[in-house]
Amino acid sequence: MATGGNAIRGTRVGSGPMGEQDHGYHADRIAISYWDGLGNETVRYFAAGLPEEEIPDIIDHPHSGLPAGRDKANPPEIAKAEPYKTHLAYVKERRTDEEAEQLLEDALVQLRERRGQR
Repeated sequence: MATGGNAIRGTRVGSGPMGEQDHGYHADRIAISYWDGLGNETVRYFAAGLPEEEIPDIIDHPHSGLPAGRDKANPPEIAKAEPYKTHLAYVKERRTDEEAEQLLEDALVQLRERRGQR
């Protein structure tokens, strides 16, 4: 026979004489729905006596991870991630030859000034 621990068989560790009403499970609550940008709904429960300004307008949707708002018609927009830039995209953004020559000239002037100071 395997024995272990000091819990009495048939009881839960940490349980006591308190019932559900003592834990607050039967407190008056209000249900508020939140929608994310994909149309997913989640319901959060808040205490009925909680002031309106303490109830958040935007939460993180637990399943999609997107921000969710209380307005079903206008949910928060999905953040747009910038796609990975290829080498060709960087080449297209490269400076003109005139700008490159000016940068080179400025760098050479700074280098000559430093060498002249030493």
